[in-house]
Amino acid sequence: MKDMILRLAKNLVDKPDQVEVTETESGDASQLLLKVAEEDKGKIIGKQGKVIKALRVLATALATKENKKVILDIE
Repeated sequence: MKDMILRLAKNLVDKPDQVEVTETESGDASQLLLKVAEEDKGKIIGKQGKVIKALRVLATALATKENKKVILDIE
């Protein structure tokens, strides 16, 4: 799941070398923290938050297959 979010985020931004995803697990829940360059935050969020919502839907779908919960946040 972390690798998929990392790969998608790198393809969306202008500075892919500054993209980082940190995963913290506790029981059946995972928290993913996405870090991007300041000027790329708008591209990750998208108009009216559509891009980040899509990333969250994909992460949730993958987590559901593994019977887990996931939270995706941007730093």
